[in-house]
Amino acid sequence: MKNKLKVGIVGAPRGQSFIRSFQAIEETDVTAICDLNIDTGERVANQFNIDQRYSDFEKMIQSDLDIIVVSTPMPLHAPQSALALQEGKHVISEVPAATDLQQCWELVKSVENSKKKYMMAENYVYTKPNILIRELAMQGLFGDIYFGEGQYLHELKSLNEITKWRRKWQTGRNGCTYSTHSLGPVLQWFEDRVCTVSCFGSGHHYEDSGGKQYENEDTISMICKTTRGGLVEIRVDMLSDRPALGQYYSLQGTKGCYEAARGLGDQPKIWLAEHSDQVVWQSLSDFEEQYMPEIWRNPSMEALQAGHGGGDYLEVREFVDSIINDTKSPIDIYESLDMTVPGLVSEVSINRESIPVEVPDFRSIKRFPEDLPSILRDSEIISWD
Repeated sequence: MKNKLKVGIVGAPRGQSFIRSFQAIEETDVTAICDLNIDTGERVANQFNIDQRYSDFEKMIQSDLDIIVVSTPMPLHAPQSALALQEGKHVISEVPAATDLQQCWELVKSVENSKKKYMMAENYVYTKPNILIRELAMQGLFGDIYFGEGQYLHELKSLNEITKWRRKWQTGRNGCTYSTHSLGPVLQWFEDRVCTVSCFGSGHHYEDSGGKQYENEDTISMICKTTRGGLVEIRVDMLSDRPALGQYYSLQGTKGCYEAARGLGDQPKIWLAEHSDQVVWQSLSDFEEQYMPEIWRNPSMEALQAGHGGGDYLEVREFVDSIINDTKSPIDIYESLDMTVPGLVSEVSINRESIPVEVPDFRSIKRFPEDLPSILRDSEIISWD
């Protein structure tokens, strides 16, 4: 490809996996990197032979780049994405898409006005088991899907001391605010969105290095109802002392069910009425030959090494394809908010005795904040400092 798409990365540490992914794609060229920490930016630029180096994000997006990768701390995702879109760049952003509803609104308007592609980089929807379950669900093999579950159990207290932004944005807000890894794949299987959430916590049992109690309760459970009446349970725990379970999912329909592996030799297992005369588990891998989508049939070594079990590469590959072919973004702005906003709204629920709270659909919001449910117009998740 003569005219490669030029890529700029903001946020060098997390950006390294994106660099590997884009460098494995022949249609793209990573030409710029930006990080406030000049030494970190220089180190990563030298490691990957990137010529253009910035510490000023606005200067970088004014250069002749085609794609901006936003891999900075959570509160910067939406503002930086919006600025890049306003400069006429395509954007792929780390999760979540935004940290408050004002950011959501401004991001939506930036995408709509720019006519450029936006994607939230929810890599868990691209892991091998999740891709296969999505295909089986799309083909109707689960029947009428009515229950799903997602869990992200990953103790991060030590990372709070290394990356200070986590102390506020991941464990300093009480709610299921880091939920996209758990919720994203399940929503794709349902082909639906969440309309209400109720959020519950298990209490506080841990303190940070300064002896201060974490604002986030240890285990958070978010109960979601979808627009078609489905039930989704999301559990996130980034504080409890326990072995990690980075991703666990289950799915229940009238003609089948699925449960992911839970470790110690366990494997993903499934029952589908169409493929079994008895109600017994089968290994999910038994269905790969017949149903695995093409993108996961012969993944390259570059894909597998990019990060998150190949998810980082595959999301980038599909995003680039959407730009080249001018097709819909794989996870567009509205789907990104479908995965993000329930977690934001959960903060209102848990702080108001776990009452059900309506989740706004930004497809139908024309005036902000007037079109939001009244309980949200008066809440702090409108705009965080």
